[in-house]
Amino acid sequence: MITLFGKPEPTLLERLKESVGKTKEALADTLDTITQGGRQIDPSVLKEVENALLSADLGVKTTKEILDSVKEQLSRNALSNGEQLKNEIKKHVFRALNVYGNTPHLAGAANGNDPRVIFIVGVNGAGKTTSIGKLANRLRQDGRSVVLCAADTFRAAAIEQLEIWAQRNGVEVIKQKSGSDPAAVVFDAMAAAKARGADAVIVDTAGRLHTKSNLMLELEKMKRTAAKLIPGAPHDVLLVMDATTGQNGLAQAREFTSAVGVTGIILTKLDGTAKGGIVVAISRELGLPIRFVGTGEQINDLVPFDAQTYADSLFN
Repeated sequence: MITLFGKPEPTLLERLKESVGKTKEALADTLDTITQGGRQIDPSVLKEVENALLSADLGVKTTKEILDSVKEQLSRNALSNGEQLKNEIKKHVFRALNVYGNTPHLAGAANGNDPRVIFIVGVNGAGKTTSIGKLANRLRQDGRSVVLCAADTFRAAAIEQLEIWAQRNGVEVIKQKSGSDPAAVVFDAMAAAKARGADAVIVDTAGRLHTKSNLMLELEKMKRTAAKLIPGAPHDVLLVMDATTGQNGLAQAREFTSAVGVTGIILTKLDGTAKGGIVVAISRELGLPIRFVGTGEQINDLVPFDAQTYADSLFN
């Protein structure tokens, strides 16, 4: 693909390589330093490796599995140098992320000619509205017609932000005034999408914590409303997570996913952290696939996540 400026469009590998650059420095480059000069892989090296893995936020569970495997291979002389050590870690990262195989990046399927309904959920500040704009752009590039639903009626600026993204994408946004019942906005959006023969409806929801039971009940009401007009809706519930929060966001996300039936993760701000190993921890700890990764601020900076590409970009 060629851009307007005559330059090739960056590949998925190139985008992920750039977005995990800080993590690569913190992990892969650190591993090279630890084992440079033909240093023997002994208990002191393994301790430094453990610290590097934990610092990159791979998580305790994955780190232990990696070290156990490395020790087992050392015991039978199947691993002896730094390059083999790095390849072993890369294999574990890939396996941890590839449990979902080639699952479609949007998991659900609408019935018949009904539009696919995608709910976007998460806490304030994670990048929900921006992710919606980028996702709408991806769907439009795939030739799908999109309707946006401004169901975040608590934050006045949220409706305005969604309208800006709608204008950038050339799509319609269904809204009501600030403070309206979000379920009523969802009802209007489902009806409008069906009437217009849209391929997809993306629903922006208010940022909420899992501890706010009234807001969680409201979200359930919105889901029931969508299902009344479009059977099986919502087909996807994507949780937007900020990669820079690292392990601190996992406990909150775990409760959030169990409360609202999340089907996948959109991971934002991966380019802004040296703790990109959180990708592995999210997949393992939450038991959910990462569907998309935010790689920057521009409208095209949302890429489908791929386990092999991620592992290659981190270690190669």
